[in-house]
Amino acid sequence: MPAAPGGPRLLLRRLREAMAEPVSPQQRLDRIVVLIAANVIAEVCSVYVVRDDNTLELFATEGLNRDAVHITRMRADEGLVGLIAKTAEPLALSDAQSHPSFSYRPETGEEIYHAFLGVPLLRAGNTLGVLVVQNKTYRVYSEEEIEALQTTAMVLAELIASGELQALSPGAGTAARRPVSQRGVALADGIGLGHVVLHEPRIIVKTLIAENVEREVERLEAAIEDVRSAIDELVERGDGIGSGESREILETVRMFAHDKGWLRRMREAVQSGLTAEAAVERVQSDNRARMLRQSDPYLRDRLHDLDDLANRLLRRLVGQEGRSGDGLPENAILVARSMGPAALLDYDRARLRGVVLEEGGPTSHIAIVARALGIPAVGEIANATGLCDSGDAIIVDGLSGEVQIRPTPEVEASYAEMVRLRARRQEQYRALRDVPAVTRDGVKIGLHLNAGLLVDLTHLHETGAEGVGLFRTELQFMIAERMPSAAEQQTLYEAVYSATGDLPVTIRTLDIGGDKILPYMPALEEENPALGWRAIRIGLDRPALLRVQLRALLKAAAGRPIKIMFPMVATVEEFTRARDIVEREKAHLRRHGYVLPSDCRLGAMVEVPSLLFQIDEIAREADFLSVGSNDLMQFLFAVDRENRRVANRFDPLSGAAMRAFRLIADRAAAQGCPATVCGEIGGRPLEALALIGLGFREFSMSPAAIGPIKAMVLSAHAGEVAQLIETELNRVTDGASVRPALAAYAKANGVPI
Repeated sequence: MPAAPGGPRLLLRRLREAMAEPVSPQQRLDRIVVLIAANVIAEVCSVYVVRDDNTLELFATEGLNRDAVHITRMRADEGLVGLIAKTAEPLALSDAQSHPSFSYRPETGEEIYHAFLGVPLLRAGNTLGVLVVQNKTYRVYSEEEIEALQTTAMVLAELIASGELQALSPGAGTAARRPVSQRGVALADGIGLGHVVLHEPRIIVKTLIAENVEREVERLEAAIEDVRSAIDELVERGDGIGSGESREILETVRMFAHDKGWLRRMREAVQSGLTAEAAVERVQSDNRARMLRQSDPYLRDRLHDLDDLANRLLRRLVGQEGRSGDGLPENAILVARSMGPAALLDYDRARLRGVVLEEGGPTSHIAIVARALGIPAVGEIANATGLCDSGDAIIVDGLSGEVQIRPTPEVEASYAEMVRLRARRQEQYRALRDVPAVTRDGVKIGLHLNAGLLVDLTHLHETGAEGVGLFRTELQFMIAERMPSAAEQQTLYEAVYSATGDLPVTIRTLDIGGDKILPYMPALEEENPALGWRAIRIGLDRPALLRVQLRALLKAAAGRPIKIMFPMVATVEEFTRARDIVEREKAHLRRHGYVLPSDCRLGAMVEVPSLLFQIDEIAREADFLSVGSNDLMQFLFAVDRENRRVANRFDPLSGAAMRAFRLIADRAAAQGCPATVCGEIGGRPLEALALIGLGFREFSMSPAAIGPIKAMVLSAHAGEVAQLIETELNRVTDGASVRPALAAYAKANGVPI
């Protein structure tokens, strides 16, 4: 297949002219395949497009039987064309018919052709179709010929992605526009219907074909040098990229920036006739397509590093700086690789309907903030930013973890009905707002909110919650650009007290470390950060940090009662040391004439299993206990709750977990020490029902959980549940769960779960 005079540059110019002609989409595509065949001196040129049903359809051909256009279809894994679509790799064969994947389609008349070269039509790593050229002779295609056809394929991919070809064949929405359904991990409850807003949008390359190749090479070289220098400077300074990424990530990005193979491929793409930015996009789309098909999680993770580098290069080339949260359209759903809580708070909450992330688990910072704001969110959606474009219709189901991109009218109507049903259910919950949470046998259950931002506290009135059972102070630190001063902390705590009025508030001291790294603090490399230097351990080792926070809390509470609890307490001695610091701060404030809290109660979070074997002692020393079930379950079962491979290997209603919870409830009650539950399971009706049966009477949960939990409480009989749980725990000897028996009880007695 020797190149025609003028080579790929001439072909690209002719393609640009053909794409601008005022003709029908089919005429334009027919003209394009003729141009490609003539330029590369091939007897056949064909374009196959991925349809809505994930089959491949022949859309245009020069050389094969034209009656086969829109007739010939094949599965995505069928034949050589299907193999290219599946692997997203070019395929060059001197004798196509001898290949094991060859599929003979008699209607095309291709049996007389032997040499075969096919390349995927890629956009953002997604395969939109396949471009094929064929010759009668048995010949070997060169690397230069393959490269030239890949460059041509990029231009064709943009034509397909535009949606212009959709009317040519019923159901042929193309891979870029067809509906996509993905399941990830639910981060924040709710259903959001809206349109995509990319948090860090893909740079739209508007000019694909170069006017002056030498000038484009110069632009590419200059941009590469600028990006390298900027990354080198960041590494030398030790700064993070964006919000707190580590030096190791910077080093990885720098390594890619100096990778000779990556740079060579971009230069070759420019030499073939693309603009510098189009060359970057083409090479990155190829890389993305290959890496998305890797089973090795390490290799897939490297995709993010390459994406980051390519985006930096594209921003340099097109002159775009960072984005802002301004100008959000109505019914916006953010789609991002990852986000920090500060970035989410930059957006207009009134216009935001949901969040979709490629990364982020249920206990991540962004998930906590999304729940606080009442924004439906789903994480771990692979290639989310590559699957959709800004403006695409999208649905986020924060209950099931499903995301529907470009949904069909039927799917959209179904979700709209679900939203209406949820709205009616919320009306029923609102009707219960002022109804006391009392079981059928007269047991009072206290329902409180988990909070971490002032915006959370607006839900107190909406839900009828009896107070704040957990106020996470670390969120203030996480969204700040620097360590909040004592005055700034005091101002926040005063605002919390003002917003809650006479309702009780339990404030947790700073819980950082592990996965909660502050962007302005040096990252500490630990083999096991969840079990490392975090929470109260940091506070006791850096007492000045804890003292500043405690002093701000005590001053803010002047004249009113205060409840403070310490996280990650592993020994009674840790609690008493923290209590001594509180007493010293109270003495300091007293000496300087400050008004002290009218009452100061100190509690410990029970989330480290060692406290289960000191439960009597800690219950005697502390004024109250609060069960952090998220970490307690993680540590009890040695299961990383962020690891999807193992996170579902235990059941919080299993015999082991239930006995641990029963031990806490029983021993705390024996010592006269109130015990509450503030972890996730307290906000799930069936689990909360079990905990009531074990003797817990106080729960703290997300605002969305208050209504369902109260409805459950009003229908439950605490005595019957207690007897059922006792019977089941006596019967269960193999670690089995009480879930089936409890669910059967709830169904038989009309308890909503």
